[in-house]
Parts: sequence; structure tokens; C-alpha cells
Amino acid sequence: MAAPGAGDDIPLARRTTPSLRRPASLPKRLARLLLGSALLAGAAVLLLLGPLRSLIAPPPPVPGLAARLGPDGRLLGHFPYPDAREEDLVTIGAGLRLRPDAARALAAMRAAAAADGVALTVLSAHRSIELQKKLFFDVKAERNQTSSDRAMVSAPPGFSEHSTGYAVDLGDAREPGTNLTESFETTAAYRWLDRHAARFHFVRSFPRGNRQGVSYEPWHWRFEGSTEALEMFEPAQRLAREGRVR
Repeated sequence: MAAPGAGDDIPLARRTTPSLRRPASLPKRLARLLLGSALLAGAAVLLLLGPLRSLIAPPPPVPGLAARLGPDGRLLGHFPYPDAREEDLVTIGAGLRLRPDAARALAAMRAAAAADGVALTVLSAHRSIELQKKLFFDVKAERNQTSSDRAMVSAPPGFSEHSTGYAVDLGDAREPGTNLTESFETTAAYRWLDRHAARFHFVRSFPRGNRQGVSYEPWHWRFEGSTEALEMFEPAQRLAREGRVR
């Protein structure tokens, strides 16, 4: 019988049985335990961060104004609106600009009113966010108004329908003393608008008792005759509808 090879000098049992490891020393076991505890603690912190982030109040949406957004995105009663781009506006008069579709509808409405002997005049149209900032904060300071009081009659910057290029303030050219006052509702111009403005896709933004809590403004009308305009003013329309249902 041949002599066993060099590779067979270790019995099979010894070749297939794993070598026994020496137990880890106490310091090593302690280090592993501490590492595991640290990992578990870190995971717990990460799980808690999500809920905690929701509890951290975001900064106010308008610098210099401490008020914060409500659940529906409103600030002091007003919904947020984007500022129309310069290239998306057309001139309708000295210092007056609107979106083209709103401008066309307004021109047709004024012509129809004139045919009925009513002289509609445009007092204000698009207002940039920068201009709205001055109207809000500067006048607020001049009149010593609180933010809430000022928001009753003027939207904070970034929250004005005028910034969209779809809203206008209208007056009666024959009764300028009623401009931008509640007494405008006594004029022929307002009575005509009340009966006919909807035909030209203009609606009152802030009627009496409106759910936004904004002061009654019979002179303020917005255009809703395009898909983009309807989408932009849908939150305000929805809030108004909910008020009618109740």
C-alpha cells in the first residue's frame, strides 16, 4: 500500500471541523454593546425628526409681517397670487396694464356700458408685488394701522389679486367722488355692472359678508374668462361656495 501523500497527513475529521474561536475579551464585548446602543439611539432620533420638523414653525411668508399662513394658505384673509410677468401684460391706459384676455373683455364691457349711457373708468389694474408692498406697509404706517386692520382694505404683497393682471378697480366717470368708496354702489356704473358684468366674465371679489373677511369693495372686480384665471381664483371661489352652502 502506497504511503499517504503530504496533503493527507491531517485526518479528515480535523480538516472539516472549524477551529474554535476564543471568546472576545470583556473590553471588546463592552465596546460592541456600546456601539449597538449608539446605533439604536441614532435610529430613534431619525424616526422622531420627521414629526418634530412639522412642529417647527416656518418663517412668516412676508418679511416684516408677523402673521402666518392659515390652513388654506391665506394670510390675513387673502389668498396667495403670483406676479404677472411683464411680457404677459398689455397696456390699456396710462399706467394701466392687464392680461390680454382680461383687457379684451374689459374693452368690450366698457363699450357695452357706454352704449347704455354708462361711463366706466378704470382706476387700477395690475399692481406688482413691489408696488403692493408700498401700498401695504407705507400706508399702514401713515395711518397707524395694525396688520389686521390694513389687510381689511389692502392685501399684503404676494396676496393681491391685482398682481395677477386679472383684477381691476372700476369707477363711475360721472361721479368721481364715489371712487374706491362703498358709495360707488349707488352709482349708475355699479348698477350696470351688477346686471351685466358676468356676461363679460367679471365678478365681484369682495361682496358684503365675504368669507375671506375682507372689507366690502363694490369697485373691485376680477376676470374669470379663461382656464388660467379660473384655476388661479378657484380657492377663493371654493371658499365662497362653501359659505353659500352653509
